[in-house]
Amino acid sequence: MAFINENFLNLKENYLFIDIAKRLAAYREKNPEKQLIRMGIGDVTLPLAPIVVEAMKKGAEEMAHKETFKGYEDSGRGYLFLREAVAGYYKSFGVEIDPEEILISDGAKSDCGNIPDIFGEQNTVLITDPAYPVYVDSNVMGGRKVIYASSNEENGFAAMPDPNIKCDIIYLCSPNNPTGSVYTKAQLEEWVAYAKSQKAIIIFDSAYEAFIRDKSLPRSIFAVEGARECAIEICSLSKTAGFTGTRCGYTVIPKELTAYTADGCEVNVFKIWCRRQGSKFNGVSYPVQCAAAAVFSEEGLTQTRESIDYYMENARIMAETCDELGIKYTGGKNSPYIWLKCPRGMGSWEFFDYLLNEIQVVGTPGEGFGENGKGWFRLTAFGTKENTAEAMERLKKLIINN
Repeated sequence: MAFINENFLNLKENYLFIDIAKRLAAYREKNPEKQLIRMGIGDVTLPLAPIVVEAMKKGAEEMAHKETFKGYEDSGRGYLFLREAVAGYYKSFGVEIDPEEILISDGAKSDCGNIPDIFGEQNTVLITDPAYPVYVDSNVMGGRKVIYASSNEENGFAAMPDPNIKCDIIYLCSPNNPTGSVYTKAQLEEWVAYAKSQKAIIIFDSAYEAFIRDKSLPRSIFAVEGARECAIEICSLSKTAGFTGTRCGYTVIPKELTAYTADGCEVNVFKIWCRRQGSKFNGVSYPVQCAAAAVFSEEGLTQTRESIDYYMENARIMAETCDELGIKYTGGKNSPYIWLKCPRGMGSWEFFDYLLNEIQVVGTPGEGFGENGKGWFRLTAFGTKENTAEAMERLKKLIINN
């Protein structure tokens, strides 16, 4: 008899984006002539930067010749040329990271979902609500207790620690998906102090750090003193450089970071994660790592910044529309997301259906990200400028005329 992991039965029956896909399919079947503007899923629309494409082609060409062919990468952590490029990138905004502490992956979602593998079931996991679903789901699958820190309208959707709450693992995301809020350095200092007091580890998702425009805002948890003793940082090139279909990211684990066995012995987290990856992950392809390294070149950063600027112009258009309509929101200034309060007291799924049926604009209902998402709605800046402008014009007419 084969037994199932019953923790999977504790997951919510439907996943947010599956629910959205079902509703869109039903709408299209009834309205095949209608053209939808999709602003819900955080997928990019601009192509890879030219220098990235050329580097990938060059890497693929090397695979065609015996002299330059690559098989398994020896360390299992990613090619040194890419890890050094990532370390150089961190240095450009004032954070020192040893290339040996950087591990290349196929994206932030994979590492955010897989890193709980190395932590015991007895851990209590603290997650800000609302949150990216993978944080919750991956820990429910592992049988861990999940508790929440409330991100809400009153605190600007930037939850802060409560010293009376005990936890072992903490998930933070800044700039935040879905709310677009960004922690200040002082706020992250509070989180680091709290984690250290709990002997807890912060899993810090910095997938959207490249969208931060305000230089006073930290782009890495490691900009905070003491974070090396209590944090892991996970990042991705999906939004930074349009790698959603190419897949590459990286995780930073300081060599001094430790966790504990049940009897209180310290264990090196970096070594345990490397052991896990050695058993379950064979690495990112050589041509993709070549492409990723090109992102961090001077020309690569210039070209990818052009794409980020394009998306942030879309965010500006959305933010100005909300301002004009008197709709409360967070994000849009250091983040590609607008997290808006549904007008007229609508629920988030009610507002989803309202936009879909009335103006054929698709967003993401906030309650799909947690209890505090009820009555809120996420729009993304990753569409085309033309579609973004058109969608906002439709929204203005809808709200003003109704």
